[in-house]
Amino acid sequence: MNLQGRVAIVTGAASGIGQAVAIRFAAEGAAVMAADTDKQNGHQTVERIRAAGGRGEFVQLDVSNSEQVTKAVQQTIDVLGGLHILFNGAGILAYGTVLETSEEIWSRLLAVNLTGTFLCSRAVLPHMIAQGKGSIINVASTTGSHDACAHAVAYVSSKGGVTLLTRAMAIDHARQGVRVNAICPGPTDTPMLRKALSPEQLEAFAKTFPMGRLGRPEEIAAAAVFLASDDASFVTGALFYVDGGQTAEV
Repeated sequence: MNLQGRVAIVTGAASGIGQAVAIRFAAEGAAVMAADTDKQNGHQTVERIRAAGGRGEFVQLDVSNSEQVTKAVQQTIDVLGGLHILFNGAGILAYGTVLETSEEIWSRLLAVNLTGTFLCSRAVLPHMIAQGKGSIINVASTTGSHDACAHAVAYVSSKGGVTLLTRAMAIDHARQGVRVNAICPGPTDTPMLRKALSPEQLEAFAKTFPMGRLGRPEEIAAAAVFLASDDASFVTGALFYVDGGQTAEV
């Protein structure tokens, strides 16, 4: 149990990668505050954690709302007794070129994917710095950190921002004991991706990668456990690609 005695906040915990991370963190011994806008599925994540013998709580949270973020962080400390890990998993996806992307969609994607990562990190950093230890794990993407792709300008821009935000925070807070890293998943079999592409498109997409399949949320969660644990004590500012070889051949 690599995270025994730790307290973690996991945003985007109602589904997909965030849910898998919340469940895995709890299985590794962490007390988990599962945060998401989706109250029903967020509570289901906590129920799964508790059913497996773990400790979990839920807070409804829009990561783009700074007041909600501040309250969620304080609630985590008050209810779970500390704060050691932040997993910034909340994210949304929309397609379109610059000409096809409305200001509303552009602003919302950056508000959740990039500003939400900034706000949550800003809220937890004072607590981590005060105790001289902490791990922040952001979710970038192969698209936006390694390369771009067509027809996803807002998403690519938001994830590119997360990439450099990760490195900037890692540099700023390394000597204060706070490690900041980003996981860059390749296309992963999540509800978000299944909503964006048809089953036929997903199957054809997966075949283009060296491993010939999509990633699984649990595989991303395994990487998150490593970055959150003391096994990664000398790892900060890293972009951790979990992509089935996707970026190796681009």
